[in-house]
Amino acid sequence: MWAAALHRAHYVPISAEERHRIVIGLADRLVAGVLTEPAEPGGGRRIGAELVAAGFGSPEALGRTIAIVGSRLRADLGLPADPALDARLTGLLADLAVGFASAAHDRSLQAQDGVRLAALAAHTRAEKALRVSEARFRHFATHDQLTGLPNLTLFTERLERLSAAGTPADRAGVCCFDIDDFAAVNDVLGHPVGDLLLQAVADRLGAITDRRIDLVARLDSDRFAILAVGTTCGEDTIKIADRALAALAAPFHVAGAEVPLTASAGVAEGAVRDGGAAQLMRASEIALHWAKADGKATWRQFDRARSNADAERYRLSAAMPAALRRGEFTLAYQPIVDLRSGRLTGVEALARWHHPQLGLLGAARFIEFAERTGLVVALGNHLLEQACRQASRWQSLQPGLYVSVNVSVRQLHQSGMAGAVSQVLDRTGLPPSLLQLEVTEQAVIELTGTVTDTLTALMKLGVRLVIDDFGVGYANLANLRALPLHGLKLDASLTRPSTPTIRRATIHHPATDDDFLTTVVSLGHQLGLTVTAEGIETSQQADRMAATGCDSGQGWYFGHPVPPSEITDSIVAQHQQMPTT
Repeated sequence: MWAAALHRAHYVPISAEERHRIVIGLADRLVAGVLTEPAEPGGGRRIGAELVAAGFGSPEALGRTIAIVGSRLRADLGLPADPALDARLTGLLADLAVGFASAAHDRSLQAQDGVRLAALAAHTRAEKALRVSEARFRHFATHDQLTGLPNLTLFTERLERLSAAGTPADRAGVCCFDIDDFAAVNDVLGHPVGDLLLQAVADRLGAITDRRIDLVARLDSDRFAILAVGTTCGEDTIKIADRALAALAAPFHVAGAEVPLTASAGVAEGAVRDGGAAQLMRASEIALHWAKADGKATWRQFDRARSNADAERYRLSAAMPAALRRGEFTLAYQPIVDLRSGRLTGVEALARWHHPQLGLLGAARFIEFAERTGLVVALGNHLLEQACRQASRWQSLQPGLYVSVNVSVRQLHQSGMAGAVSQVLDRTGLPPSLLQLEVTEQAVIELTGTVTDTLTALMKLGVRLVIDDFGVGYANLANLRALPLHGLKLDASLTRPSTPTIRRATIHHPATDDDFLTTVVSLGHQLGLTVTAEGIETSQQADRMAATGCDSGQGWYFGHPVPPSEITDSIVAQHQQMPTT
């Protein structure tokens, strides 16, 4: 009965047989405790403690034990009523309760300690796992997964720490590297081979030994960087760049193939304090861009003057669209003179920019940006209309005076250019024969179907076409014969005498500059082209070019580029000097 009562009072995951065995053992000890005189000291307490140890530690289990033992033990043993026996039983059960309570309390404390220790252990394990996880995440976030090198994040952090901790005397250097034409490697050999090459590049850069090297990183794609600390001058960083480029110049062997590579580098060195380290990074990237622009497979060191010039060019380029809308672009006109008569026969229209801060800028300061951005098409149309309108006005003073306007290769690639020129001529009233368009030798070299079609359409309009700066490029003579051209403008370098130390007469070389120029002019005439000499600065040069058979001349000797009003004055003065009949 006691075993069943304990089972109902407190579930213990043991079999009925085991539970029965435990209860029989405890019951035997209770009987012994009641019948033994004198009673064993502490026997009841031990029985109570063992009851708890067996798993029956609930208050209900204690209550049922006292109730059942107290009411049934004497009867089950067949003992007569005896006050002394009852007193011993009561004392035994009281001791059992004390032992039970003490053991239950101890067990509760142990359980609490166990829970606390388990919680502490779990917390410790969680913290350790978190630290490991954070370390892994940190490594993942700060290292390149392909090469294992530090990435841009870690490189930038290192620069920031240098800036924060540096003293005024602390210096560092940054070398930025970019693999030349790496996209072609991926396109031809495939990205898997490209990845192998990047790993090999990382290995070679990492193998460079120099006590100043603090960090080698892969910034992105095929860009790498080396941070050197404790430098004393730019030469320290340049030496590292030289060694790195030399290491990368040796052919790579990947996937059974030999792959030659070259790299370009940008170098910057200076003080690191107060953000200087981060500025070194930007400076090295600017220098890397210069190395790429200057031919690749080399390094360039950051130069403040060049950077300022680049910034000025960028500001000019960015300001051009708004300047065009505001009408800040205009034209200056330079006389073109017949070398035999000395009379003004035409003018070349030269672009000018009335910059609100920088003043009047010549075309050399901004045309390159217009070409690069594509603005040259809109700018060219705007200036063409100005030139044609002004030339049309001059016809009342000097009929037949033509205007020569430069056009870019990009303009010639516009399929609608001939139509745009036709519309300008219609709006301004200038006869097509009085418009001369100057194209560069580059347009002849890069002759395409669109350019040929444009030139042919312009010729059909009646517009004159000439090649500008002839003699400094590689114009195809066959194209000169085939294209609808009207003339050549000899580059100014041909007008000046050649250097005596490099000029020599042989059977294959003209004995003098004049012989050479006469040959060039004669070639132009045989092709049915008029020839204009540019860059004439003296009367001797004018006479010399006239003697070679050159048709017309242009240069400071005849006049600088001037506003249209001064050309008007020249026309009037020329008419006043003409003899009257």
